[in-house]
Amino acid sequence: MPATATGRLVRRGDGADLLIDRQFSEPAAEMWAAVTRSERTAAWFGPWSGTAAPGNTIHVQMRFEDGEPWMDMTVEECEPPDRYVLSSSDDFGSWLMELQVAAAPGGCRVRLIQHLDSSSVALAADTGPGWEYYLDLLVAARSGGPRPEFDGYLELKGHYESEVARVAGAR
Repeated sequence: MPATATGRLVRRGDGADLLIDRQFSEPAAEMWAAVTRSERTAAWFGPWSGTAAPGNTIHVQMRFEDGEPWMDMTVEECEPPDRYVLSSSDDFGSWLMELQVAAAPGGCRVRLIQHLDSSSVALAADTGPGWEYYLDLLVAARSGGPRPEFDGYLELKGHYESEVARVAGAR
């Protein structure tokens, strides 16, 4: 199945939020566990260690990246069973990510939000395809379907470049 670009950029103050949603037939409480418990995140993102509480740092393995690197992420906010916010810094800059789980007709919606400040909005052209891939890994892990191959997501960059241009033009 070919990769599909579903994300959009929404202007926010001096930056923008990259929003990507997936629908699941499972109850929201089950999806909360799938996106917060290490043994379940291992199937679609990677395992983590540490105490996941606001202000604490957890150590996360990026299992589906080359070399399966580990990175530190700080738990900024956690509001079970529907919202958490993580931050990290790496060679590419600082990251502020939010994951929301909400009940929806027939199951629930998982929304990934990458908060981007004015100096990092253009990053969405590169990160959008990657977040689509990770959310599709979550879909595959929950459904038992085949795991997507990342190479198919590279073609989504054009969609995200258009989103960046649209948001930049809306200033």
